Amino acid sequence: MCGQARLSRRGFLAIAGAAVVHAADPVIDIHQHTPYSGRTADQLVTHQRTMGITKTVLLPAGSKYELAAGAGGNETVIELARRYPDEYRFFANELPDIPETRKVIEKYLKAGAIGIGEQKFHVECDSKAMQLVAEIAQHHRVPVLMHFEHGNYNLGFERFYKLVERFPKVTFIGHAQTWWGNIDKNHRQEVMYPKGPVTPGGITDRLLSDYPNVYGDLSAGSGLNALARDEDHARDFLKRHQDRLIYGSDCSDHDGAGQGCSGSQQLAAVRRLAPDERAIRKMLSLNAARVMRV
Repeated sequence: MCGQARLSRRGFLAIAGAAVVHAADPVIDIHQHTPYSGRTADQLVTHQRTMGITKTVLLPAGSKYELAAGAGGNETVIELARRYPDEYRFFANELPDIPETRKVIEKYLKAGAIGIGEQKFHVECDSKAMQLVAEIAQHHRVPVLMHFEHGNYNLGFERFYKLVERFPKVTFIGHAQTWWGNIDKNHRQEVMYPKGPVTPGGITDRLLSDYPNVYGDLSAGSGLNALARDEDHARDFLKRHQDRLIYGSDCSDHDGAGQGCSGSQQLAAVRRLAPDERAIRKMLSLNAARVMRV
């Protein structure tokens, strides 16, 4: 859940054209919310259909904070998934550091949730609280999606590997500004939307290379920015990590198209920058289907 990156007019037209060519491809979107910054559930349904999404995974807020974007809680995602069972699945979520954490998350996992998240809370990313979330995920064999934002959410990204190593059977899916900024070896943590050339070998790059239980969520302005800032690097990055990257939109617009929709722009960017059709299918549907059993 992040702000939107902006593309040049030439870049936008190029990726929009690529989207038309592949409009019939199956797409699993692992990152949406309802409601979201005032957008209703019905408006989300229209948005996703406009983008050509085959199946959407809804990520609820916990009992507080609404994920800082007006996102609805567990009951809202269940309600929409029950209305459209062929199009929507859902995760379970709760604050990781309250007494009710296990009870609430397990309640919704038993109700059909296929993962935990979006974990977007002001805790250390390798804390006891996040270890509890990982323990629940391990027991129920579901992934955890984490929002990394320096100074705000899942703090201490440089220590995230400790959680990953402690729970090798848990699939962790990284997302947001600090996750995507750290594709660059020279990234400065306080910068949310870095620009310019990328030097390979950043923390995120190494996590995706070194740990089979770590995946990347391509969604939001932060994911789009990671590809748009250096397209030569993006081509190589998508080629190297095509088995570990998963498409998500995480955009709150109503249109599902155009320059105001980072989700549709990211969808087109993946199709344009990926090395081949097989890699596109992996990132847009096959990886999600494998990790989440969607």
